[in-house]
Parts: sequence; C-alpha cells; structure tokens
Amino acid sequence: MPTTETTTVTVRIPTPLRSATDGQSTVDVEADTVDTALRTLVDRYPDLADNLYNENDELRQFVNIYVGDEDVRFGDGVHTALESGDEVSIVPSIAGG
Repeated sequence: MPTTETTTVTVRIPTPLRSATDGQSTVDVEADTVDTALRTLVDRYPDLADNLYNENDELRQFVNIYVGDEDVRFGDGVHTALESGDEVSIVPSIAGG
C-alpha cells in the first residue's frame, strides 16, 4: 500500500486576526499550496473568512501572503506550491491618512 506524505506548514497569524484563532499566533495545517493552506485555516476558523476573502471569494486586495520571505504576488499567487516546514505569513496592509 503506497504511503502519502503529508505537507504540514505553519501559518503565522497577525495580531489583529488572533481573536478569530482563539489567540493562536501560529496554526499548523496540511496543504500543498497557499490556497489550500488558507482555505483549511478558514475551515478551522470560519471567522477569518471575511478578513481574508471578499464577496467574490477571492483573497482581499489588502491581504499580503508570504511564504518565508517571498511575497506570493510576485510568483504563482495563491497557487504557490508549499513544502513541508514552510511558513506562510498573513500580513494585512495598514492604510492610514
């Protein structure tokens, strides 16, 4: 019987969103892409959905996602492949005036 290797990654939760993750600063999820990681996170913590996704179920414009130090917008976006041990950081943009 073939074994399937799971890809466990850590999602770093910014302080303003931690109330939706029971105060956790990191959450481990099994995912092979950024999209799967974020959707798994939202499945586990539904209150995050409105903070991460717009009414069209697309990642909000002002939510930046990094894998390690790389901004996924400059690569494959939410389709960025993940490897076990990767850290995915959610970094909301802060606007002011």
